[in-house]
Amino acid sequence: MGYLYLSVAIVAEVIATTFLKVASGEGSKWWAYLIVAAGYLLAFTMLSLTLGAGVPLGIAYAVWAGAGVVLVAVVSWLAFGELLTWQQLVGIALVVGGVLLLELGGNHGDAAAAGKAS
Repeated sequence: MGYLYLSVAIVAEVIATTFLKVASGEGSKWWAYLIVAAGYLLAFTMLSLTLGAGVPLGIAYAVWAGAGVVLVAVVSWLAFGELLTWQQLVGIALVVGGVLLLELGGNHGDAAAAGKAS
């Protein structure tokens, strides 16, 4: 269940961050701030539930931040026509690889057992 909460946290954070672009700059929309606030509130609530469900903090935060960075870059490219250079694409691949290494290297069984023992 923890990773379901984490997925919702990531989506909410990406939506909130995307709407920061709509809320700022020329032609900004006041209502976009409501989506930003609601998105970040939901993201942090879901991240808290993720931790409460036993996902280790280091893993949860790495996945949340890494996925957020990658998804916001892709959404910015698709929705706002922002460029993705080859250097940025390599950076995205490195972020994904780093998050995967953190996730695969984590000892999830011991962390869940330690959480239940306390």
